[in-house]
Amino acid sequence: MTHASTFETPWGQVTITASEKGVTSIELSSQDRAARQQSAEDNDQAVSIVEEARAQLLAYIAGTRREFSFPVDCSAGTPFQRKVWKAITRIPYGRVRSYQWVAMRVGGKQYARAVGMALGANPVPIVVPCHRIISHDGSLGGFSCGLPLKRRLLSLEGTLAQLRNAQ
Repeated sequence: MTHASTFETPWGQVTITASEKGVTSIELSSQDRAARQQSAEDNDQAVSIVEEARAQLLAYIAGTRREFSFPVDCSAGTPFQRKVWKAITRIPYGRVRSYQWVAMRVGGKQYARAVGMALGANPVPIVVPCHRIISHDGSLGGFSCGLPLKRRLLSLEGTLAQLRNAQ
């Protein structure tokens, strides 16, 4: 049983979906969708999780929240993806790390490309902060939600100006 909600933020529309275990996805590129409330499979726990996630995400975007405390359900990821996602949740607000840094924590520097693939599959961006991962040379690297949003997130957290070729 899941619940999904699409809502407006100062940065555009966002869709959050949750199971009774936690948030299963956050879509940040929902500008083309009409606002929706999915009710066919709703359950009270999933509705409650989505509402809490919505409030916390809006507070983060407003600059008044730095951490998230709602449950996340990443069970759809592979064991390697979940290992990568868990590693990057340890990167604090206002800090960045490289793909190689993550790779060293999940098996060795030879996994840097696989780390990039796992980050591209991250179903809950911002909460699992893949935007905090940059290239080893200090440049932005990639971001599944687009580089303009990555720049905006890093600027919000005060790290964009520290990066090479960030503009």
